[in-house]
Amino acid sequence: MQDRYVTRAGAKIAYELTGPGPLLGYAHGVFLSRAAVRRLHLLDFDALARGRQLLTYDQRGHGHSTGRPIADDYRFENFTLDLLALLDELDPDEPIDFMGSSLGCDVALRAAITAPERFRRLVLIIPPVAWEEGPNQARQWYTDSAETIESRGAAHWRQEWARREPLPIFADYPAFDLTPDIPDELLAPILRGIGESDLPAPEEIAALPHPALILTWDTDPLHPVSTAERLHELLPSSTLHVSTTVADVQTWTNRITDFLAD
Repeated sequence: MQDRYVTRAGAKIAYELTGPGPLLGYAHGVFLSRAAVRRLHLLDFDALARGRQLLTYDQRGHGHSTGRPIADDYRFENFTLDLLALLDELDPDEPIDFMGSSLGCDVALRAAITAPERFRRLVLIIPPVAWEEGPNQARQWYTDSAETIESRGAAHWRQEWARREPLPIFADYPAFDLTPDIPDELLAPILRGIGESDLPAPEEIAALPHPALILTWDTDPLHPVSTAERLHELLPSSTLHVSTTVADVQTWTNRITDFLAD
């Protein structure tokens, strides 16, 4: 299917709509794209789209979407404005269900806080590290990586990234490929923008009335179980599921389908 585009603040956001029915949206995480998420074979988007109109898009600077080498463009708040611009373009006539992974999880939360009337239910997948205090913060990795790219070049960083050990949960799952679908010139700005971002304030999240399904895996310091547990505490109408195996992660499609069933 041919991409459609929305232009906003120095970026062309590539998106696609498939199928008839009520709208279900999905936003991917840092480094990935619509195509890259499908290649992981962890979520079955064809199954999720049955009986629904599925909206998927590439975050600015990722995949087929464009962007500028400006770190502030890649703060969580700006990615959220991209989603709201997409919804302005599509103008659905009823609240939508929305899924988001990692960065996309923040986009889902922040968009629902900004425009609660536009959303019905939320699926929050691998929430990112959040609300850290003191030294040795996990998200410092993003800023450190940006500095490495700026000093030693994107090619060197990509080689180091490709040699990294996989997360323990995915040690025996070769399809777990996080090769960044990002142009070299945008790697450092994107990493800086993400490193300077955080989830919305807990009190803003606690005010959300939307039913939410929270799905996460363990052994991932940039997506710790503790963030998912805190979101579960904050969101009054939420369900939490933590996976410890790839086989269990692959049950998420059915869990989401059951959660979104009318």
